[in-house]
Amino acid sequence: MSDLLRAPAEIKYAEELDWLESIDDSPKPFSWRLSPKMVRLFILGSERSDGLDREVSQKWFGDRSFVERSIVTLASDRGLLLIGDPGTGKSWLAELLSAAISRNSTLVVQGTAGTTEDHIKYSWNVSMVIAKGQSRESMIPSPIMTAMEAGSIGRFEELTRSTSDVQDALISILSEKYISVPELESGAGDDNIVFAKPGFSIIATANSRDRGVNDLSSALKRRFNFVRIPVVTNRKSETEIVRFRTEELLRRHAIDLDVPPNLLDVLLQSFADLRASAAAAGSDDEKLESALSTAEQIGVLEDAVLHSNFFGERALTARTLASSLVGSLTRREPEDLAILNKYLHGVVEPRSREEGGSWPEFLEGGRDAIATLS
Repeated sequence: MSDLLRAPAEIKYAEELDWLESIDDSPKPFSWRLSPKMVRLFILGSERSDGLDREVSQKWFGDRSFVERSIVTLASDRGLLLIGDPGTGKSWLAELLSAAISRNSTLVVQGTAGTTEDHIKYSWNVSMVIAKGQSRESMIPSPIMTAMEAGSIGRFEELTRSTSDVQDALISILSEKYISVPELESGAGDDNIVFAKPGFSIIATANSRDRGVNDLSSALKRRFNFVRIPVVTNRKSETEIVRFRTEELLRRHAIDLDVPPNLLDVLLQSFADLRASAAAAGSDDEKLESALSTAEQIGVLEDAVLHSNFFGERALTARTLASSLVGSLTRREPEDLAILNKYLHGVVEPRSREEGGSWPEFLEGGRDAIATLS
């Protein structure tokens, strides 16, 4: 695992998954590697009341009902659509579910404007077709077809970014649970049809901000159970998420650097302030282009930590944090710079005088970063 830039969940948590599988005596649907209860425990972590011999870490932070409904959906014959704003953890939840259920989270199709039916069905090895003709051996199965043949979970990221033709092709897969290959002759073994094995399902994600890009048809919507993942607004949950991801970053880079709790509070409060300002804004021009998601908050902290480690005094400071916040959230010039400058003068400056602490240094660092970018 050490030679992978980013290990998928089934490799990263392989030892934990092996242990959970060894003690799991509950009924398992289809070809699932873990029972629904163990899948939930793997994702949400163990509690003292579970009576386990070891602790299972929490990996996704959110309402347990979202996880439970997702698991129940996958145990049925319907697809699962996780929908929400950017940075709400949809893809991470999909990866964890796939890892726990199938021990393979890498059967992924990325939806874009360039995604075609071939990406969700099959394509051909041209050299083999020229040499030997079209056959099952010369066919290249898509990740979705591979999941069907293995009875595993297939994933479709950013479903609403794919065209209607691709979405229509997905309807037949979800409805009929097979893919026809008309290029092949029909034989006794049905070689021109790939059937899904029990356990196959699809987890799709959709960005709620992409509404209107390629809206889902009512026919496709009927094939999915929707689970809406809200933006994390609970301060305690958001703190846990940011700390969890930051600790992962530090371990991955082998960085020995502390994130002082007071600076984490400054970061959380800054995002809370900016979200409140965006909610009160009268037009999009008065809002930052950033979604101000938890994922972007983690990105700001990651940037500050790495800058402090490589170019600073190997200690995170409020100045560096402010510089990273301005640099990460400025996407339109001069609009975003004006919004951040207004925030610093209208909110951070009075707070610096009243509360002191790390806020004066944060204010100074923010002003310097804006001056550099202006």
